[in-house]
Amino acid sequence: MIKTRVTLLTAGLTLTVVGMAHAHASFEVDSMPTEKTFKAILQVPHGCDGKPTTEVQVKLPEGFVFAKPQPKPGWELEIIKGDYQKTYDNHGTKVSSGPVEIRWKGGNLSDEFYDTFVIRGKVSGFDKETVLAFPTTQLCGSDAKVVWDEVPAAGEDAHALEHPAPTITVTPASEEHAHGGHGTHQAATGPVEVGDLEISGGAAKAMLPGAKVGGGGFAVKNTGSADDRLLAVESPAAGRVEIHEMAMENDVMKMRKLGDGIVIPAGETVELKSGGLHLMFMEVQKPFAEGDTVPVTLTFEKAGKLDYVLPVGSAGGEAAGHKHK
Repeated sequence: MIKTRVTLLTAGLTLTVVGMAHAHASFEVDSMPTEKTFKAILQVPHGCDGKPTTEVQVKLPEGFVFAKPQPKPGWELEIIKGDYQKTYDNHGTKVSSGPVEIRWKGGNLSDEFYDTFVIRGKVSGFDKETVLAFPTTQLCGSDAKVVWDEVPAAGEDAHALEHPAPTITVTPASEEHAHGGHGTHQAATGPVEVGDLEISGGAAKAMLPGAKVGGGGFAVKNTGSADDRLLAVESPAAGRVEIHEMAMENDVMKMRKLGDGIVIPAGETVELKSGGLHLMFMEVQKPFAEGDTVPVTLTFEKAGKLDYVLPVGSAGGEAAGHKHK
């Protein structure tokens, strides 16, 4: 059974090291552009001098906001809340406080095993590359602990530290979508998150020379408890982008434009791909070629806007276009 407890932060904590370890706690992905929501996946490779880990505590740095930890079966989850140093925008709402520390308690992770602890949050408010440290403590029963809280000084190698804190490097917002055209943009390397939505599997279809209409799509997973809606899609690579649906009516395949967008039901995944819901790129100036990428801006009713990139596959690829009538 998973138990969750929320605590208000009232005092600072002093952590000390008891026990040594040979491999440090770290994040699976350690770099993220500013203003992006993502999953910070903490990797815990061992216990304390052979003893099993019974509690994991992670302090959240300023600028990692709106945090939501992932529960783990067999562990009690404690969320400690406090004030932020600054105010952050959460889809139009000004927020000045929230989770500042996450604790998974009462577990039993053997020293022989490896596990991960996940916190979803947003990095916000950075105009230059910044390294965020997440001081982390492993408790192993009542008599042992390992504290990962050392931060390298400027020019110092983090590998030289005995107990380096897990870090994430925040990079400035990419300007790759600020310029028109396509073909020179770096495609996303994995799922991208905005609010409670996870976008993945983007693809566009290569077009024939001289063609003006192209097709593409992606998958949207709603991990939240409320429905959302994809309202609009824009791209500098096309005059306009429309959301279409193909469906059988009286044994005839017909296509229609969805002017009101599409609902993304809570807890479900909606796929936009050839043969069903999909994107149509209209008034394309330069036909998509295999190996290109197509930048798009997605607007959701609740989650807000997200820049995404669709890699272009072959003309016979999954994200197939169709003739527009």
